[in-house]
Amino acid sequence: MPGLCGDLPEIDPAGGDVAFDALLDEVRACRICAGALPLGPRPVVRMAKGARILIIGQAPGTKVHETGLPWNDASGDRLRDWLDLSVDDFYDPAKLAIMPMGFCYPGRFDRGGDLPPRPECAPAWHDELLKHLPDIELTLLIGQYAQERYLGSRRAKTMTETVHRFADYLPDTLLPMPHPSWRNTAWMKKNPWFEADLLPVLRERVQKIFG
Repeated sequence: MPGLCGDLPEIDPAGGDVAFDALLDEVRACRICAGALPLGPRPVVRMAKGARILIIGQAPGTKVHETGLPWNDASGDRLRDWLDLSVDDFYDPAKLAIMPMGFCYPGRFDRGGDLPPRPECAPAWHDELLKHLPDIELTLLIGQYAQERYLGSRRAKTMTETVHRFADYLPDTLLPMPHPSWRNTAWMKKNPWFEADLLPVLRERVQKIFG
Protein backbone atom coordinates (compact mmCIF):
# COMPACT_ATOMS: atom_id res chain seq x y z
CA MET A 1 0.00 0.00 0.00
CA PRO A 2 2.58 2.60 -1.03
CA GLY A 3 0.08 5.46 -1.20
CA LEU A 4 -1.75 4.68 2.00
CA CYS A 5 -0.01 7.18 4.24
CA GLY A 6 -0.75 10.11 1.96
CA ASP A 7 -4.39 9.10 1.52
CA LEU A 8 -5.24 9.35 5.21
CA PRO A 9 -6.44 12.61 6.75
CA GLU A 10 -4.41 14.49 9.32
CA ILE A 11 -5.63 13.86 12.85
CA ASP A 12 -6.01 15.76 16.06
CA PRO A 13 -4.59 12.87 18.11
CA ALA A 14 -6.15 13.63 21.47
CA GLY A 15 -9.32 15.34 20.40
CA GLY A 16 -8.49 18.62 22.13
CA ASP A 17 -7.22 17.16 25.42
CA VAL A 18 -4.23 19.39 26.18
CA ALA A 19 -2.58 16.94 28.60
CA PHE A 20 -3.01 14.05 26.17
CA ASP A 21 -1.66 16.14 23.29
CA ALA A 22 1.39 17.02 25.37
CA LEU A 23 1.96 13.39 26.34
CA LEU A 24 1.76 12.21 22.72
CA ASP A 25 4.21 14.94 21.74
CA GLU A 26 6.56 13.64 24.44
CA VAL A 27 6.25 10.08 23.19
CA ARG A 28 6.93 11.11 19.59
CA ALA A 29 9.97 13.09 20.73
CA CYS A 30 11.31 10.21 22.85
CA ARG A 31 15.02 9.48 22.49
CA ILE A 32 15.66 7.22 25.49
CA CYS A 33 17.17 4.40 23.43
CA ALA A 34 18.36 6.40 20.42
CA GLY A 35 21.88 5.03 20.66
CA ALA A 36 20.64 1.46 20.16
CA LEU A 37 18.49 2.13 17.08
CA PRO A 38 20.14 1.45 13.70
CA LEU A 39 17.82 3.80 11.79
CA GLY A 40 17.49 6.31 14.61
CA PRO A 41 14.36 7.09 16.65
CA ARG A 42 10.96 7.53 15.04
CA PRO A 43 8.34 6.60 17.65
CA VAL A 44 5.12 5.34 16.06
CA VAL A 45 1.89 5.56 18.04
CA ARG A 46 -1.65 6.41 16.91
CA MET A 47 -4.57 7.04 19.26
CA ALA A 48 -7.22 9.50 20.34
CA LYS A 49 -9.51 10.02 23.27
CA GLY A 50 -12.56 7.80 22.89
CA ALA A 51 -10.81 4.89 21.16
CA ARG A 52 -12.59 1.63 21.94
CA ILE A 53 -10.17 -1.00 20.62
CA LEU A 54 -6.47 -1.05 21.47
CA ILE A 55 -3.84 -2.96 19.52
CA ILE A 56 -0.59 -3.71 21.33
CA GLY A 57 1.85 -5.24 18.88
CA GLN A 58 5.62 -5.65 18.81
CA ALA A 59 7.59 -2.87 17.09
CA PRO A 60 7.61 -1.11 13.72
CA GLY A 61 9.33 -2.70 10.75
CA THR A 62 11.34 -0.76 8.20
CA LYS A 63 8.34 0.22 6.06
CA VAL A 64 6.47 1.56 9.07
CA HIS A 65 9.63 3.41 10.14
CA GLU A 66 9.80 5.05 6.71
CA THR A 67 6.15 6.13 6.60
CA GLY A 68 5.40 6.68 10.28
CA LEU A 69 2.11 4.81 9.78
CA PRO A 70 1.63 1.69 11.92
CA TRP A 71 0.77 -1.61 10.25
CA ASN A 72 1.39 -0.10 6.82
CA ASP A 73 2.66 -3.40 5.42
CA ALA A 74 1.57 -6.91 4.50
CA SER A 75 1.11 -7.83 8.17
CA GLY A 76 -1.27 -4.90 8.49
CA ASP A 77 -3.28 -6.13 5.51
CA ARG A 78 -3.72 -9.50 7.20
CA LEU A 79 -4.57 -7.91 10.54
CA ARG A 80 -7.28 -5.76 8.94
CA ASP A 81 -8.67 -8.91 7.33
CA TRP A 82 -8.71 -10.66 10.71
CA LEU A 83 -10.62 -7.71 12.17
CA ASP A 84 -12.83 -7.33 9.09
CA LEU A 85 -12.17 -3.60 9.17
CA SER A 86 -11.72 -1.16 6.33
CA VAL A 87 -8.53 0.90 6.08
CA ASP A 88 -10.49 4.02 7.06
CA ASP A 89 -11.91 2.45 10.21
CA PHE A 90 -8.60 0.85 11.16
CA TYR A 91 -6.80 4.18 10.95
CA ASP A 92 -9.50 6.20 12.69
CA PRO A 93 -7.73 6.92 16.01
CA ALA A 94 -11.01 7.76 17.71
CA LYS A 95 -12.06 4.15 17.08
CA LEU A 96 -8.86 2.17 17.27
CA ALA A 97 -5.67 2.97 19.21
CA ILE A 98 -2.29 1.51 18.27
CA MET A 99 0.45 1.30 20.90
CA PRO A 100 3.31 -1.14 20.23
CA MET A 101 5.57 -2.64 22.85
CA GLY A 102 8.47 -0.83 21.21
CA PHE A 103 7.73 2.45 19.45
CA CYS A 104 10.77 2.45 17.13
CA TYR A 105 12.29 0.02 14.65
CA PRO A 106 14.74 -2.05 16.74
CA GLY A 107 16.98 -3.45 14.00
CA ARG A 108 17.65 -7.01 12.85
CA PHE A 109 19.48 -10.08 14.07
CA ASP A 110 22.59 -10.97 12.07
CA ARG A 111 20.87 -14.23 11.12
CA GLY A 112 17.75 -12.38 9.95
CA GLY A 113 14.47 -11.32 11.51
CA ASP A 114 13.70 -8.22 13.56
CA LEU A 115 15.12 -7.79 17.04
CA PRO A 116 12.71 -7.75 20.01
CA PRO A 117 11.04 -4.45 20.90
CA ARG A 118 13.28 -2.18 22.93
CA PRO A 119 12.61 -2.81 26.65
CA GLU A 120 12.53 0.88 27.59
CA CYS A 121 9.31 1.86 25.79
CA ALA A 122 6.53 0.04 27.63
CA PRO A 123 7.70 0.86 31.19
CA ALA A 124 8.27 4.49 30.21
CA TRP A 125 5.04 5.21 28.36
CA HIS A 126 2.32 2.54 28.40
CA ASP A 127 0.75 3.27 31.79
CA GLU A 128 0.68 7.01 31.13
CA LEU A 129 -0.96 6.56 27.73
CA LEU A 130 -3.53 4.09 29.06
CA LYS A 131 -4.73 6.67 31.59
CA HIS A 132 -6.06 8.63 28.63
CA LEU A 133 -7.90 5.67 27.05
CA PRO A 134 -10.79 5.02 29.45
CA ASP A 135 -13.21 3.66 26.82
CA ILE A 136 -11.21 0.65 25.59
CA GLU A 137 -13.50 -2.38 25.29
CA LEU A 138 -11.07 -4.81 23.67
CA THR A 139 -7.27 -5.03 23.73
CA LEU A 140 -5.49 -7.23 21.21
CA LEU A 141 -2.21 -8.59 22.60
CA ILE A 142 -0.28 -9.44 19.46
CA GLY A 143 2.75 -11.62 20.02
CA GLN A 144 4.65 -12.91 23.02
CA TYR A 145 6.00 -9.56 24.26
CA ALA A 146 2.58 -7.96 24.69
CA GLN A 147 1.23 -11.15 26.24
CA GLU A 148 4.12 -11.36 28.67
CA ARG A 149 3.55 -7.82 29.93
CA TYR A 150 -0.24 -7.83 30.09
CA LEU A 151 -1.02 -11.44 31.00
CA GLY A 152 2.03 -12.16 33.15
CA SER A 153 1.70 -15.40 35.09
CA ARG A 154 -1.67 -16.06 33.48
CA ARG A 155 0.04 -16.99 30.21
CA ALA A 156 0.32 -20.61 29.21
CA LYS A 157 3.70 -22.24 28.58
CA THR A 158 3.71 -21.32 24.89
CA MET A 159 2.20 -18.56 22.81
CA THR A 160 0.14 -21.14 20.92
CA GLU A 161 -1.39 -22.42 24.15
CA THR A 162 -2.02 -18.87 25.34
CA VAL A 163 -3.84 -17.95 22.13
CA HIS A 164 -5.77 -21.24 22.20
CA ARG A 165 -7.04 -20.30 25.67
CA PHE A 166 -8.26 -16.92 24.42
CA ALA A 167 -11.71 -17.34 26.01
CA ASP A 168 -10.08 -17.31 29.46
CA TYR A 169 -8.95 -13.71 28.98
CA LEU A 170 -11.98 -12.23 27.24
CA PRO A 171 -13.80 -11.43 30.50
CA ASP A 172 -10.96 -8.93 31.07
CA THR A 173 -11.40 -7.66 27.47
CA LEU A 174 -7.96 -9.04 26.53
CA LEU A 175 -7.44 -11.14 23.43
CA PRO A 176 -4.04 -12.79 22.83
CA MET A 177 -3.19 -13.32 19.17
CA PRO A 178 -0.26 -14.41 17.01
CA HIS A 179 1.55 -11.87 14.91
CA PRO A 180 -0.17 -11.51 11.51
CA SER A 181 3.14 -11.85 9.68
CA TRP A 182 2.93 -13.95 6.52
CA ARG A 183 5.71 -16.03 8.08
CA ASN A 184 3.00 -17.39 10.40
CA THR A 185 0.97 -18.90 7.55
CA ALA A 186 2.37 -22.35 8.42
CA TRP A 187 1.36 -21.78 12.07
CA MET A 188 -2.20 -21.04 11.00
CA LYS A 189 -2.34 -24.23 8.92
CA LYS A 190 -1.13 -26.24 11.93
CA ASN A 191 -3.70 -24.56 14.17
CA PRO A 192 -6.98 -24.41 12.22
CA TRP A 193 -8.90 -23.56 15.41
CA PHE A 194 -7.51 -20.01 15.08
CA GLU A 195 -9.57 -19.28 11.99
CA ALA A 196 -12.47 -21.54 12.98
CA ASP A 197 -12.89 -20.45 16.61
CA LEU A 198 -11.00 -17.27 17.45
CA LEU A 199 -11.52 -15.13 14.35
CA PRO A 200 -15.34 -15.35 14.42
CA VAL A 201 -15.31 -14.24 18.06
CA LEU A 202 -12.93 -11.39 17.26
CA ARG A 203 -15.02 -10.16 14.33
CA GLU A 204 -18.23 -10.38 16.30
CA ARG A 205 -16.68 -8.33 19.11
CA VAL A 206 -15.39 -5.71 16.70
CA GLN A 207 -18.76 -5.36 14.97
CA LYS A 208 -20.55 -5.12 18.31
CA ILE A 209 -18.18 -2.42 19.55
CA PHE A 210 -18.41 -0.31 16.41
CA GLY A 211 -22.06 -1.08 15.77
